[in-house]
Amino acid sequence: MTASGKLVSGVRTFVADVTEGFLEITHNSFALIGLAVAFVVITLTARPDLRQAGEAQLMNWLQARQVEVLGMPVEPEANERATAANPRDLPKEQAAVAFWLSKKYRVAPEPLSVLVAEAYDIGARAKIDPTLILAIMAIESSFNPFAQSSVGAQGLMQVMTKVHTDKYENFGGHFAAFDPVTNLRVGVKVLQECIARAGSVEGGLRYYVGAANLPDDGGYAAKVMAEHFRLRQVAGGRSSMPTSPPPTLSTQAPAQVIPVVAPPAPAPASNDKVALLSGL
Repeated sequence: MTASGKLVSGVRTFVADVTEGFLEITHNSFALIGLAVAFVVITLTARPDLRQAGEAQLMNWLQARQVEVLGMPVEPEANERATAANPRDLPKEQAAVAFWLSKKYRVAPEPLSVLVAEAYDIGARAKIDPTLILAIMAIESSFNPFAQSSVGAQGLMQVMTKVHTDKYENFGGHFAAFDPVTNLRVGVKVLQECIARAGSVEGGLRYYVGAANLPDDGGYAAKVMAEHFRLRQVAGGRSSMPTSPPPTLSTQAPAQVIPVVAPPAPAPASNDKVALLSGL
């Protein structure tokens, strides 16, 4: 065999040895990887806590990456916190009330839908007309869940949170006063106690606004009952186009104007006296 033949034969032998070694290493590596994967799967199956911890770390990493890309926090559960629902999913009567209130008070119908549905539900249980509950919210806060009067009445139904702190204990504390549904439920409880104490709706409203021992309530009960009457008409299918109130530029519950025949005189703001009864 010539020198060139020996060289070619040596190169072939070298290449064959390298190829065989590479294949063997690759085969063994795949086997090791398979064993590692199987071990991890078995471990995670036997230890759900490890699997959950791993999933949480992976999710946190993915969310951190997404925050870097978007430039703002990502909360997939935020939609569940929103007090909103599709008004078209409500029964016809409730949907009509929600849309009417939305137009009059310039509030989105989606959050109003939740409040209307809750008012009808809790009203049935408390034996209080739901349109009366909604009328109180309308007069008290114009459906501003963050409204606060000068004396500390807070939320949709302007309940004195400091007076009725005990009623918020089952909802996690007094900050729940600014949760619309919680405020509605606590407000209805206060209203129910006021009506029971007074023996009538009108008398209960005077207690509710803290004017039971005053010569008059500044027209508060009349305003609530007038709005209650309009909402009853809407619920019964006899609605008229609502007149929108002037926009409110603060979280202070808007003062209500009492219609009079004689020259108008300044009327006291009813919201300054809401739910002042510490004995309820």
